[in-house]
Amino acid sequence: MRSRVSLFFVAPALMLAAGLAIAQQAPQGGGAPQTPPPPPLTMTSTAFVDGATLPAPYTCSAKPAALNPPLSWINVPKGTMSFTIITHDMEPRARKGIEDNLHWMIWNIPATAISVPEGIPAATAQLPDGSLQSQPGAPNPGYRGPCPPMNVSLIHHYVYELFALDQKLDVPAGATRDDVNKAMDGHIIGHAVLVSVFHR
Repeated sequence: MRSRVSLFFVAPALMLAAGLAIAQQAPQGGGAPQTPPPPPLTMTSTAFVDGATLPAPYTCSAKPAALNPPLSWINVPKGTMSFTIITHDMEPRARKGIEDNLHWMIWNIPATAISVPEGIPAATAQLPDGSLQSQPGAPNPGYRGPCPPMNVSLIHHYVYELFALDQKLDVPAGATRDDVNKAMDGHIIGHAVLVSVFHR
């Protein structure tokens, strides 16, 4: 009789332990294991590392003119239809406004691209691959090398921003930064940033 009573109480305990072991092995939420998020869009340059001083060939110290640095990227988001690159100096605030100093803007870079080469011609607004570049207020539409005031201790930060977009932008050559920003709004599916510093 004692053995029957013992079995009566031991069996539920074993069942409970087995149930706990199964629950611990099962994925949380009762569904299939979650797929990890894709790696983020990342941009690099062979000319400088993130946070380093911008070499002279890419600044106003270059002769006869500054070259845009080479830029490349990986981990392109699914659904990307075009890229935009905006380069700007974070320190100046003209007329106490919200915008800083634009140095280069290139948009409708093909979705198949994984880089832009060094020294894209500055006198050409539309490039052979269909991308467009602009630099409102500058003599040429292309890259304008950083040129902060001389003998000033303030170090300027030059930001290269890459945007992956789910569409091409219906923005013509000669567009302003505001035009491009408005066209990108609601279509950014990836973003990468590379920063350099420079002072004279």
